[in-house]
Amino acid sequence: KAVVSTQSTGEEQYTPIDPRDFTLEELRSFDGTDGKPVCIAVNFVVYDATKGKNFYGPGGPYAMLAGRDGSRALAKMSLDASDVKDGWDDLSDLTPFQRDSLSEWEMKFQTRYTELGKLIKSREVESEE
Repeated sequence: KAVVSTQSTGEEQYTPIDPRDFTLEELRSFDGTDGKPVCIAVNFVVYDATKGKNFYGPGGPYAMLAGRDGSRALAKMSLDASDVKDGWDDLSDLTPFQRDSLSEWEMKFQTRYTELGKLIKSREVESEE
């Protein structure tokens, strides 16, 4: 895999994000504002969706998903803000139909966008010294 310093998203240039895991709080800043990349979590995997900024970035039809866990909203095919949770969502109450829908969205993201890492509940405390 070649290392590139910038990627083009139409007329804008941005520096790709190094692959890593994200907490919800860390993910939130990647909402496409102020030239930042657009990242979205789908089924506990975080994707760099910046090349889809027209859809997911500020002013786009799915901007509410930028910097967030979009799993529930995508599973329900919903643009209702209440389906984008602020806290951790284990998705345990999704119906079989919603799980199938989420799997389809996950495949779309896997083929279109760069996988960066996992969505994690919290950072483990490494030492208590």
